[in-house]
Amino acid sequence: MMEAFSTYSPKVIRTLFSGKRVSPFLDFSIEGLKKSDAAQAAGRLSVSGVQEKFPAVVDKGVIRLAKEGERSTHILKPAPWDETIATRKHIPANEHLTMQIASQVYGITTADNGLCFSADGQVVYITRRFDILPDGSKAEMEDFASVLGKRESEDGLNFKYSGCYEDIADGIKTHVVAWMVDMERFLDLVVFNYIYGNGDDHLKNFSLIRSGEDYRLAPAYDLINTSLHVNGDDFGLDGGLSRHMFRSDIYDKTGHPCRKDFETFGTLIGLRESRVKKLLDRYTVLPDASLTLVGQSLLPEKYKRLYLRIVKERTARFSRLSE
Repeated sequence: MMEAFSTYSPKVIRTLFSGKRVSPFLDFSIEGLKKSDAAQAAGRLSVSGVQEKFPAVVDKGVIRLAKEGERSTHILKPAPWDETIATRKHIPANEHLTMQIASQVYGITTADNGLCFSADGQVVYITRRFDILPDGSKAEMEDFASVLGKRESEDGLNFKYSGCYEDIADGIKTHVVAWMVDMERFLDLVVFNYIYGNGDDHLKNFSLIRSGEDYRLAPAYDLINTSLHVNGDDFGLDGGLSRHMFRSDIYDKTGHPCRKDFETFGTLIGLRESRVKKLLDRYTVLPDASLTLVGQSLLPEKYKRLYLRIVKERTARFSRLSE
Protein backbone atom coordinates (compact mmCIF):
# COMPACT_ATOMS: atom_id res chain seq x y z
CA MET A 1 0.00 0.00 0.00
CA MET A 2 2.73 2.46 1.00
CA GLU A 3 4.77 1.61 -2.08
CA ALA A 4 2.30 3.47 -4.29
CA PHE A 5 3.05 6.76 -2.53
CA SER A 6 6.19 8.86 -2.51
CA THR A 7 4.78 12.37 -2.41
CA TYR A 8 1.53 14.29 -2.35
CA SER A 9 -0.13 15.60 -5.51
CA PRO A 10 0.32 19.29 -6.39
CA LYS A 11 -3.30 19.96 -5.38
CA VAL A 12 -2.87 18.39 -1.95
CA ILE A 13 0.43 20.22 -1.46
CA ARG A 14 -1.36 23.49 -2.24
CA THR A 15 -4.51 22.96 -0.18
CA LEU A 16 -3.41 20.79 2.72
CA PHE A 17 0.10 22.13 3.22
CA SER A 18 0.02 25.72 1.84
CA GLY A 19 2.34 24.86 -1.05
CA LYS A 20 5.03 23.21 1.09
CA ARG A 21 6.43 19.85 0.04
CA VAL A 22 5.72 17.40 2.84
CA SER A 23 6.61 13.75 3.29
CA PRO A 24 3.61 11.40 3.58
CA PHE A 25 5.67 9.19 5.91
CA LEU A 26 5.59 9.77 9.66
CA ASP A 27 8.74 9.11 11.68
CA PHE A 28 6.87 7.40 14.52
CA SER A 29 4.86 4.19 14.82
CA ILE A 30 1.30 3.88 16.02
CA GLU A 31 2.34 1.28 18.58
CA GLY A 32 4.89 3.74 19.93
CA LEU A 33 2.28 6.49 19.92
CA LYS A 34 -0.04 4.39 22.07
CA LYS A 35 2.57 4.35 24.82
CA SER A 36 3.40 8.04 24.61
CA ASP A 37 2.27 10.92 26.80
CA ALA A 38 0.42 12.32 23.78
CA ALA A 39 -1.90 9.31 23.84
CA GLN A 40 -2.97 10.17 27.36
CA ALA A 41 -3.99 13.66 26.25
CA ALA A 42 -5.67 12.61 23.00
CA GLY A 43 -9.11 14.03 22.29
CA ARG A 44 -11.94 11.64 21.55
CA LEU A 45 -14.28 11.34 18.59
CA SER A 46 -16.70 8.51 17.84
CA VAL A 47 -17.39 5.99 15.12
CA SER A 48 -19.24 3.73 17.49
CA GLY A 49 -17.04 4.11 20.52
CA VAL A 50 -13.94 6.28 20.51
CA GLN A 51 -11.41 7.43 17.96
CA GLU A 52 -8.15 9.00 19.02
CA LYS A 53 -6.98 12.21 17.39
CA PHE A 54 -3.68 14.03 17.77
CA PRO A 55 -2.71 17.67 17.13
CA ALA A 56 0.09 18.00 14.58
CA VAL A 57 2.24 20.56 12.77
CA VAL A 58 4.39 20.54 9.65
CA ASP A 59 8.04 21.14 10.48
CA LYS A 60 10.71 21.25 7.74
CA GLY A 61 8.71 19.03 5.41
CA VAL A 62 7.81 16.50 8.10
CA ILE A 63 4.50 15.96 9.88
CA ARG A 64 5.08 15.70 13.61
CA LEU A 65 2.99 15.81 16.76
CA ALA A 66 2.50 19.27 18.22
CA LYS A 67 4.39 19.90 21.44
CA GLU A 68 2.64 20.85 24.65
CA GLY A 69 1.49 24.46 24.35
CA GLU A 70 2.24 24.60 20.60
CA ARG A 71 -0.68 25.58 18.35
CA SER A 72 -1.43 22.77 15.94
CA THR A 73 -2.34 23.31 12.30
CA HIS A 74 -3.40 19.75 11.48
CA ILE A 75 -5.05 16.77 13.15
CA LEU A 76 -3.94 13.14 12.80
CA LYS A 77 -6.48 10.35 13.15
CA PRO A 78 -5.06 6.82 13.13
CA ALA A 79 -7.32 3.79 13.11
CA PRO A 80 -9.27 3.58 16.41
CA TRP A 81 -7.55 1.53 19.05
CA ASP A 82 -10.80 -0.15 20.06
CA GLU A 83 -10.17 -3.69 18.82
CA THR A 84 -13.85 -4.62 19.09
CA ILE A 85 -14.27 -2.83 15.75
CA ALA A 86 -13.06 -5.59 13.44
CA THR A 87 -12.66 -3.29 10.44
CA ARG A 88 -11.05 -0.44 12.38
CA LYS A 89 -7.84 -0.33 10.30
CA HIS A 90 -9.87 0.71 7.26
CA ILE A 91 -11.50 3.70 8.95
CA PRO A 92 -8.85 6.29 7.88
CA ALA A 93 -9.18 5.24 4.22
CA ASN A 94 -12.98 5.29 4.54
CA GLU A 95 -13.01 8.83 5.94
CA HIS A 96 -10.61 10.09 3.28
CA LEU A 97 -12.70 8.50 0.52
CA THR A 98 -16.00 9.86 1.85
CA MET A 99 -14.57 13.35 2.27
CA GLN A 100 -13.20 13.26 -1.28
CA ILE A 101 -16.54 12.15 -2.72
CA ALA A 102 -18.30 14.96 -0.85
CA SER A 103 -15.95 17.64 -2.18
CA GLN A 104 -15.07 16.35 -5.65
CA VAL A 105 -18.41 14.85 -6.71
CA TYR A 106 -20.99 16.97 -4.89
CA GLY A 107 -19.09 20.22 -4.42
CA ILE A 108 -19.57 20.19 -0.64
CA THR A 109 -17.11 22.48 1.13
CA THR A 110 -14.98 20.23 3.34
CA ALA A 111 -11.93 20.45 5.53
CA ASP A 112 -8.75 19.81 3.49
CA ASN A 113 -7.55 16.27 4.10
CA GLY A 114 -5.26 13.47 3.01
CA LEU A 115 -3.58 10.27 4.15
CA CYS A 116 -0.15 9.58 5.59
CA PHE A 117 1.64 6.47 6.80
CA SER A 118 3.17 5.63 10.17
CA ALA A 119 6.60 4.04 10.57
CA ASP A 120 4.93 0.67 11.12
CA GLY A 121 2.93 0.99 7.89
CA GLN A 122 -0.47 1.98 9.24
CA VAL A 123 -2.70 4.38 7.30
CA VAL A 124 -3.41 7.64 9.14
CA TYR A 125 -5.99 10.28 8.18
CA ILE A 126 -4.76 13.87 8.28
CA THR A 127 -6.88 17.01 8.09
CA ARG A 128 -6.05 20.68 8.18
CA ARG A 129 -7.61 22.81 10.90
CA PHE A 130 -9.77 25.37 9.09
CA ASP A 131 -10.16 27.36 12.31
CA ILE A 132 -6.47 28.31 12.19
CA LEU A 133 -6.05 31.36 9.97
CA PRO A 134 -3.02 32.08 7.72
CA ASP A 135 -1.58 34.50 10.31
CA GLY A 136 -1.71 31.76 12.96
CA SER A 137 -4.65 33.21 14.86
CA LYS A 138 -7.68 31.09 15.72
CA ALA A 139 -11.12 31.83 14.32
CA GLU A 140 -14.08 31.71 16.67
CA MET A 141 -15.91 28.43 16.17
CA GLU A 142 -18.69 26.65 18.02
CA ASP A 143 -20.26 23.27 17.37
CA PHE A 144 -24.02 22.86 17.48
CA ALA A 145 -24.05 20.97 20.77
CA SER A 146 -22.77 24.20 22.27
CA VAL A 147 -24.90 26.45 20.05
CA LEU A 148 -28.05 24.60 21.16
CA GLY A 149 -26.99 24.46 24.80
CA LYS A 150 -26.59 20.68 25.01
CA ARG A 151 -24.37 19.56 27.89
CA GLU A 152 -23.44 16.21 29.35
CA SER A 153 -24.26 17.45 32.85
CA GLU A 154 -27.84 18.24 31.83
CA ASP A 155 -28.55 16.00 28.82
CA GLY A 156 -26.56 12.87 29.72
CA LEU A 157 -23.62 11.03 28.15
CA ASN A 158 -25.30 10.97 24.74
CA PHE A 159 -25.99 14.71 24.69
CA LYS A 160 -24.46 15.17 21.23
CA TYR A 161 -27.06 12.78 19.78
CA SER A 162 -29.96 14.56 21.49
CA GLY A 163 -32.09 16.55 19.05
CA CYS A 164 -33.05 16.61 15.40
CA TYR A 165 -31.73 18.28 12.25
CA GLU A 166 -34.50 20.87 12.37
CA ASP A 167 -32.89 22.08 15.62
CA ILE A 168 -29.64 22.74 13.74
CA ALA A 169 -31.59 24.52 10.97
CA ASP A 170 -33.19 26.77 13.58
CA GLY A 171 -29.73 27.54 14.94
CA ILE A 172 -28.51 28.49 11.47
CA LYS A 173 -31.47 30.86 11.03
CA THR A 174 -30.74 32.45 14.39
CA HIS A 175 -26.98 32.95 14.04
CA VAL A 176 -26.25 33.24 10.30
CA VAL A 177 -27.19 36.48 8.53
CA ALA A 178 -27.11 34.93 5.03
CA TRP A 179 -28.86 31.84 6.33
CA MET A 180 -30.53 30.82 3.03
CA VAL A 181 -27.14 30.09 1.45
CA ASP A 182 -25.91 28.07 4.40
CA MET A 183 -29.25 26.29 4.74
CA GLU A 184 -28.79 24.81 1.27
CA ARG A 185 -25.29 23.72 2.26
CA PHE A 186 -26.75 22.16 5.41
CA LEU A 187 -29.48 20.25 3.55
CA ASP A 188 -26.91 19.02 1.04
CA LEU A 189 -24.82 17.66 3.89
CA VAL A 190 -27.77 15.96 5.62
CA VAL A 191 -28.75 14.20 2.38
CA PHE A 192 -25.14 13.25 1.60
CA ASN A 193 -24.70 11.70 5.05
CA TYR A 194 -27.87 9.67 4.58
CA ILE A 195 -26.93 8.37 1.13
CA TYR A 196 -23.32 7.63 2.06
CA GLY A 197 -24.12 5.78 5.28
CA ASN A 198 -22.90 8.26 7.89
CA GLY A 199 -24.96 7.30 10.93
CA ASP A 200 -22.78 9.31 13.30
CA ASP A 201 -23.58 12.84 12.07
CA HIS A 202 -24.33 14.28 15.50
CA LEU A 203 -24.49 17.85 16.88
CA LYS A 204 -20.72 18.16 17.32
CA ASN A 205 -20.18 17.34 13.64
CA PHE A 206 -21.81 20.61 12.56
CA SER A 207 -20.30 23.96 13.52
CA LEU A 208 -20.51 27.69 13.02
CA ILE A 209 -17.31 29.61 12.33
CA ARG A 210 -16.79 33.35 12.37
CA SER A 211 -15.95 34.95 9.02
CA GLY A 212 -15.33 38.67 9.34
CA GLU A 213 -18.21 40.07 11.37
CA ASP A 214 -20.59 37.19 10.67
CA TYR A 215 -20.93 33.51 11.43
CA ARG A 216 -21.20 30.91 8.67
CA LEU A 217 -21.69 27.17 8.55
CA ALA A 218 -18.22 25.65 8.88
CA PRO A 219 -16.76 23.32 6.25
CA ALA A 220 -17.87 19.70 6.57
CA TYR A 221 -15.69 17.33 8.59
CA ASP A 222 -15.82 13.79 10.02
CA LEU A 223 -17.69 12.44 6.98
CA ILE A 224 -17.43 8.66 6.96
CA ASN A 225 -19.52 5.68 5.86
CA THR A 226 -20.02 4.31 9.38
CA SER A 227 -22.28 1.54 8.02
CA LEU A 228 -19.12 -0.08 6.67
CA HIS A 229 -17.98 -0.71 10.26
CA VAL A 230 -20.98 -0.79 12.61
CA ASN A 231 -24.70 -1.38 12.43
CA GLY A 232 -26.26 2.02 12.88
CA ASP A 233 -29.29 4.17 12.27
CA ASP A 234 -30.08 6.29 9.24
CA PHE A 235 -29.28 9.44 11.21
CA GLY A 236 -26.92 10.39 14.01
CA LEU A 237 -29.55 12.40 15.90
CA ASP A 238 -32.19 10.54 17.85
CA GLY A 239 -34.95 12.87 16.61
CA GLY A 240 -34.14 12.28 12.93
CA LEU A 241 -34.97 15.04 10.46
CA SER A 242 -37.70 16.58 12.62
CA ARG A 243 -39.70 15.46 15.63
CA HIS A 244 -43.01 16.73 14.26
CA MET A 245 -42.60 16.61 10.46
CA PHE A 246 -45.25 14.79 8.41
CA ARG A 247 -43.73 11.51 7.22
CA SER A 248 -44.30 9.78 3.91
CA ASP A 249 -46.15 6.46 3.83
CA ILE A 250 -42.85 4.80 2.90
CA TYR A 251 -41.12 6.25 5.97
CA ASP A 252 -43.97 5.02 8.19
CA LYS A 253 -43.97 1.53 6.67
CA THR A 254 -40.23 0.89 6.41
CA GLY A 255 -38.69 3.19 8.99
CA HIS A 256 -36.43 4.65 6.27
CA PRO A 257 -37.06 8.05 4.65
CA CYS A 258 -37.39 8.55 0.91
CA ARG A 259 -36.96 11.61 -1.28
CA LYS A 260 -40.43 12.89 -0.37
CA ASP A 261 -39.34 13.19 3.27
CA PHE A 262 -36.29 15.23 2.36
CA GLU A 263 -38.49 17.45 0.17
CA THR A 264 -40.77 18.04 3.14
CA PHE A 265 -37.79 18.72 5.38
CA GLY A 266 -36.23 21.13 2.88
CA THR A 267 -39.32 23.30 2.70
CA LEU A 268 -39.84 23.01 6.47
CA ILE A 269 -36.45 24.63 7.10
CA GLY A 270 -37.23 27.52 4.76
CA LEU A 271 -35.90 26.60 1.33
CA ARG A 272 -37.78 27.11 -1.93
CA GLU A 273 -39.22 23.95 -3.50
CA SER A 274 -37.36 24.56 -6.76
CA ARG A 275 -34.01 24.78 -4.94
CA VAL A 276 -34.76 21.66 -2.90
CA LYS A 277 -35.71 19.72 -6.04
CA LYS A 278 -32.50 20.74 -7.83
CA LEU A 279 -30.39 19.67 -4.86
CA LEU A 280 -32.15 16.33 -4.39
CA ASP A 281 -32.00 15.47 -8.09
CA ARG A 282 -28.26 14.90 -7.71
CA TYR A 283 -28.83 11.98 -5.34
CA THR A 284 -31.23 9.90 -7.43
CA VAL A 285 -28.38 8.03 -9.14
CA LEU A 286 -24.89 7.03 -8.06
CA PRO A 287 -22.46 9.21 -10.08
CA ASP A 288 -19.70 7.57 -12.12
CA ALA A 289 -17.25 9.89 -10.36
CA SER A 290 -18.12 8.25 -7.03
CA LEU A 291 -17.47 4.82 -8.50
CA THR A 292 -14.09 6.01 -9.75
CA LEU A 293 -13.06 7.41 -6.38
CA VAL A 294 -14.10 4.23 -4.58
CA GLY A 295 -12.03 2.23 -7.07
CA GLN A 296 -9.01 4.45 -6.47
CA SER A 297 -9.29 4.39 -2.68
CA LEU A 298 -7.08 2.48 -0.27
CA LEU A 299 -9.95 0.31 0.91
CA PRO A 300 -9.42 -3.42 0.24
CA GLU A 301 -11.44 -4.75 -2.70
CA LYS A 302 -13.92 -6.48 -0.39
CA TYR A 303 -14.72 -3.22 1.37
CA LYS A 304 -14.89 -1.24 -1.85
CA ARG A 305 -17.69 -3.58 -2.93
CA LEU A 306 -19.42 -3.27 0.43
CA TYR A 307 -19.10 0.53 0.39
CA LEU A 308 -20.79 0.67 -3.01
CA ARG A 309 -23.47 -1.83 -1.98
CA ILE A 310 -24.40 0.38 0.99
CA VAL A 311 -24.59 3.54 -1.14
CA LYS A 312 -26.55 1.82 -3.93
CA GLU A 313 -29.03 0.44 -1.42
CA ARG A 314 -29.56 3.86 0.14
CA THR A 315 -29.87 5.51 -3.27
CA ALA A 316 -32.60 3.02 -4.14
CA ARG A 317 -34.32 3.74 -0.80
CA PHE A 318 -34.12 7.46 -1.46
CA SER A 319 -35.61 7.12 -4.95
CA ARG A 320 -38.72 5.16 -3.92
CA LEU A 321 -41.97 6.91 -4.84
CA SER A 322 -44.36 7.76 -2.05
CA GLU A 323 -48.11 7.51 -2.58
